[in-house]
Amino acid sequence: MLEGKRLAVLGVGTMGEALIRGLRARAPGVEVVGTVKHEASRARVEALGARPAESNAAAAEGADVLVLAVKPQVVPAVLSELRGRVAADALVVSIAAGVTTARIEELLGGEVPVVRVMPNTPCVLGEGISVLARGAHAGDEHLALARELFDSVGKTAVLEEGLIDAVTGLSGSGPAYVYLVIESLAEAGVKVGIPRATSTLLAAQTVLGAARMVLELGQHPALLKDAVTTPAGCTVDGLMELEEGKLRVTLLKAVVRAAERARELG
Repeated sequence: MLEGKRLAVLGVGTMGEALIRGLRARAPGVEVVGTVKHEASRARVEALGARPAESNAAAAEGADVLVLAVKPQVVPAVLSELRGRVAADALVVSIAAGVTTARIEELLGGEVPVVRVMPNTPCVLGEGISVLARGAHAGDEHLALARELFDSVGKTAVLEEGLIDAVTGLSGSGPAYVYLVIESLAEAGVKVGIPRATSTLLAAQTVLGAARMVLELGQHPALLKDAVTTPAGCTVDGLMELEEGKLRVTLLKAVVRAAERARELG
């Protein structure tokens, strides 16, 4: 669906760059325009295989898909530039946290098809998870187009927009929780005598492998946990320590609190 279309990326930061790289690998026929503010940005955008534009209005001109990849606080200013300049059949895709599709529609004016997306940072390596929610004027074809775009940087899922704050607390903030788990496991390895570099490798690869088991085997995590936990073995002792330390409820509370904060910011 993306082949032959023109894509405007408004804000070529970490996520904007990841999307351009993913598209170049998956749909090389897409024409990509990215906004730049200074010469260093121009060189970076050109190196990605995209055409630089010096203003958001210039980037949006003639675009089939506009990706709003700017900070939430500057969304009103950016959309004021675009009001009346977005083609009637163009799709606006926003990754601005906390900014609703209704707010984007209001700022742009008219019945603009908008799809809101909450990605996460592993998109940089093509291993992200992005959750999409469509606005009042976005149809199935718009959702499919946006989904193809984010499939280029990982996996995608579709939910109602009312759940996007919950998604922010889980998968949006989730990488930080996992990094803390990896750091803690690695420190524990050092504590029991494993060299730090090797301990970090063991911890990170263990998390990666366990995640792939969940995704590829399709089994409930509890069943996979039980398969590791042999009777009277060492794993059950470790699990008992985790339960006593309330790891399960602490992670649950972290997701809930982050989701609440996302709702407050919105």
